[in-house]
Amino acid sequence: MDTTQRVVGRARAAFRSGRCRSLEFRLQQLKALERMVREREQEILAALQADLHKSGPNAFSHEILGLLGELALAMDKLKSWAAPQPVKKNLLTLRDEAYICPEPLGVVLIIGAWNYPFVLVMQPLVGAIAAGNAVVVKPSEISENTARLVADLLPQYLDPELYPVVTGGVPETTELLKERFDHILYTGNSAVGKIVMAAAAKHLTPVTLELGGKSPCYIDKDCDLAVACRRITWGKYMNCGQTCIAPDYILCDPSIQSKVVENIKATLQEFYGEDVKSSPDYERIINKRHFQRIVGLLKGQKIAHGGEADEASCFIAPTILTDVSPESKVMEEEIFGPVLPILTVKSVDEAIEFINCREKPLALYVFSNNKKLIKRVISETSSGGVTGNDVIMHFFLSTLPFGGVGNSGMGAYHGKHSFDTFSHRRACLIKDLKMESTNKLRYPPGSQKKVDWAKFFLLKRFNKSRVGVVIFAVLISVLLGIATAVVAKNHQSVLKSKALLLVLAVQSLGGRRLW
Repeated sequence: MDTTQRVVGRARAAFRSGRCRSLEFRLQQLKALERMVREREQEILAALQADLHKSGPNAFSHEILGLLGELALAMDKLKSWAAPQPVKKNLLTLRDEAYICPEPLGVVLIIGAWNYPFVLVMQPLVGAIAAGNAVVVKPSEISENTARLVADLLPQYLDPELYPVVTGGVPETTELLKERFDHILYTGNSAVGKIVMAAAAKHLTPVTLELGGKSPCYIDKDCDLAVACRRITWGKYMNCGQTCIAPDYILCDPSIQSKVVENIKATLQEFYGEDVKSSPDYERIINKRHFQRIVGLLKGQKIAHGGEADEASCFIAPTILTDVSPESKVMEEEIFGPVLPILTVKSVDEAIEFINCREKPLALYVFSNNKKLIKRVISETSSGGVTGNDVIMHFFLSTLPFGGVGNSGMGAYHGKHSFDTFSHRRACLIKDLKMESTNKLRYPPGSQKKVDWAKFFLLKRFNKSRVGVVIFAVLISVLLGIATAVVAKNHQSVLKSKALLLVLAVQSLGGRRLW
């Protein structure tokens, strides 16, 4: 069996061969990835069913639909994303070529998560391929069926040297992290995120960390509770609560707590029927270890709804907790399960203070008919992303960067943000070897006059239309002066009149003093 060192070494050699740099090759690989998803859809759905008890429609909408959209966008926009981007120039570089050239970083590592085990490795893979990198893919061993499928399928469709898959658990991941990469993207929890970042630091490798956290959901009294609770219920209990940006807890006024509970209960029946356990749309906890962890969070809590659990099938019913203490165990860590605590606050001020006293979350949700209140919460808090009057939906807009801040992560991806994450924005300036006299300002010996001219060229800011007229006047005057000098060398009065006209033109534009 290949060691991780050999796998990474082959990927680096393949990258150095240069074959993944051309846009044609990148498009070919993206098309092959799209073909894999379409041709092997049923196998992908079956693996997700085996790992998380996902129904076909849920698995497709959660893990395949968005990926196909990401692939279509990358293939459509790759040429423009990868094109050199001209930048504005100053007076010293007006004749030069200045641009930003996106270039691949090299060999990157993508470590996926088990809660959405297919899309959370494939979506960043799209951006890394589009940017021209070699990519080592490490799916989560916890979602073992999907991990095996990814390891089996990718080499059949993509270049196996450039895009190898490494499977295994903690020992294999530990060995993998000893290797030098040019970027690492990890999705998971903050404890492992710190391990990944420490390993990356030994090689000065940049990282993107998608870590989650306790995402708050504030419900204003001035709100359509039926609509708000339906949207919250969808986002909280999809994938059995195992979503990094699921609403982790609710903040609301004591006067509406019971109404919130009743509306969520009604919505749960609407979504899953009388017997949630038999609903094809309700998933299961990934394994017994996580099952026991979540059940442990319920001890000593006031259960307003749900609470039923079956360890044999890793089933935990959708559960609502009321009158939760901020110091309780359920408020110490990200729940990552179908348990929704409700805490009461007397005002939006108290809600903002509560949020700000805790680690910055990956997502923040606010429900209110008052847009000013929503904007106020946004301006006075910090989180990876925000959705007002809905949950999770900012994830699905590829023009928005998806990522955390502080304890919930660093860096972002999705759409062009994925391409940018896996690219180096290289600064390029190309000059010619003419007009050397203009460079005398920077050459020794120094003088105050040179400093004054440097200030003019580098620090002065002009009105664009005004400076354009000045430059045009200067050019015309110089040309006229040259022509006049050729025709009548001895007619100094004519040359003086041209110079006077130039001075008058500059003065009329407010340019009596140019520096």
